[in-house]
Amino acid sequence: MQACIYVGLGSNLDHPIQQVLTAIHQLKKTPNIHVDSVSNLYKTPPMGPQDQPDYINAVVKLSSSLSPHKLLSALQKIESKQNRIRNTGHWGPRTLDLDLLLYGSEIINTPELIVPHPGIALRAFVLYPLYELDNDLEIPNLAHLCDLIDQLKEPKPDIIDSEPRNE
Repeated sequence: MQACIYVGLGSNLDHPIQQVLTAIHQLKKTPNIHVDSVSNLYKTPPMGPQDQPDYINAVVKLSSSLSPHKLLSALQKIESKQNRIRNTGHWGPRTLDLDLLLYGSEIINTPELIVPHPGIALRAFVLYPLYELDNDLEIPNLAHLCDLIDQLKEPKPDIIDSEPRNE
């Protein structure tokens, strides 16, 4: 069975726009994953330490027959291919960050994986691209996407690319 999945992408090192576009291309090439749609690219300030470059963020909507943990493994392989270093500290700079935001309506809480992503309700760089892909989305155990956006304290991030990435 194919689950409707949302993955967040972010990069602020080594040509971030290209890092995000390469990750989307890698997702399209990964067996048992189908990229259904891709948000615009957004430029956002870093969370946490401010002495790092701004981020480029996007969200992709996927369908997949992979289990959540196998999908997480596939995402981590793509991060590794793009030289992701995991010991940069929480919210540190990175070549690529792929976050499994939503996996259908599933609620997952294991040491390796929490879905919905724990920071989803507080991050404009996640909520606005999600809204772009599905403005009627209900976030399991949280709220309707529109309600979460209304509660945001952050402004809408800047779109830096309005060309669809669905080719």
